[in-house]
Amino acid sequence: MSPSDIEDLLTSELTGCRINIQGGDGKFNLSIIGDVFEGLNAVKRQKMIYKILNAQIQSGAIHAVTMQLQTVAESGA
Repeated sequence: MSPSDIEDLLTSELTGCRINIQGGDGKFNLSIIGDVFEGLNAVKRQKMIYKILNAQIQSGAIHAVTMQLQTVAESGA
């Protein structure tokens, strides 16, 4: 699984977000900025992303994910 494959999955579910994915060999760093996270604590934000990526995690295509999940206001953008 490539970073662009993950980006495609996330983009289809998270409209209006800026998504940056780096990594490979099953280990990825995700940076996602969007108002979709407004009002959610860190755990709920992560659960949202895990729900989208669950099939790839269970298949072993993704082994480890590090996430930075922010609203637009939190990012300072």
